[in-house]
Amino acid sequence: MDDLIYLDHCSSTNDEVASFLLYPDSNFIAVHTFNQTKGRGQYGNLWESVAGKNLAYSLAVDCESVKVSHFLFNYYTAVLVREFIAKLTDQAVKIKWPNDIILHNKKVSGILLEKKKINENQYFIIGIGINVLQEKFDEISNAGSLLTQTTVQFELKKFAEDFHVFITQNLRSIPSEVEILKRFNENLFKKDEISVFEKDGFRQNGIIRSADENGEIHIEFEEGMKTFYHKEIKLLY
Repeated sequence: MDDLIYLDHCSSTNDEVASFLLYPDSNFIAVHTFNQTKGRGQYGNLWESVAGKNLAYSLAVDCESVKVSHFLFNYYTAVLVREFIAKLTDQAVKIKWPNDIILHNKKVSGILLEKKKINENQYFIIGIGINVLQEKFDEISNAGSLLTQTTVQFELKKFAEDFHVFITQNLRSIPSEVEILKRFNENLFKKDEISVFEKDGFRQNGIIRSADENGEIHIEFEEGMKTFYHKEIKLLY
């Protein structure tokens, strides 16, 4: 097994993994904890997690080993997390653009991809939070866990180890950008469905048609097709 380091607790696994990249050829080293106190999500958002219930995991991947664009690598990471959860639960799991994982209409996993220079090497630091055993969430939240959505009690240690093996094995052989985009769009949340979107306080119906290689989402509205980057428009669900 590639290096998988357990921390009893930490503020952020994305910050902690850097301290374990001690050699120039460090690659596929991961840290994980079941007690992360200050996890980060996309664009400075917090990833809140109840101690002893969920997995916080960060993996360092040498940028030299990644031959696809940043956007497509982000998509591929989401594809792999979705596939792992789908196989484990035998449920329909979707990707909410750009990289949230949705199970039965609830977000059960989020991903934060950062690029950092550590000891003269460039790394992608993939931070992944998965809600596994948490039972209670804010009533207005769109969050859920594998337990709330499937009623299955997973053992955290084995879950983390199996997840690490799956992720690292699949990242060692990254498919073409065309294949990544195909797999991403095949599992895109709310694709080809009428949904409600909010932009600048205004709500309107639209239909997600696809995500593209530049990180944009294509949404069809009554007045025609429009494209957006992340945070430019919000899907309400």
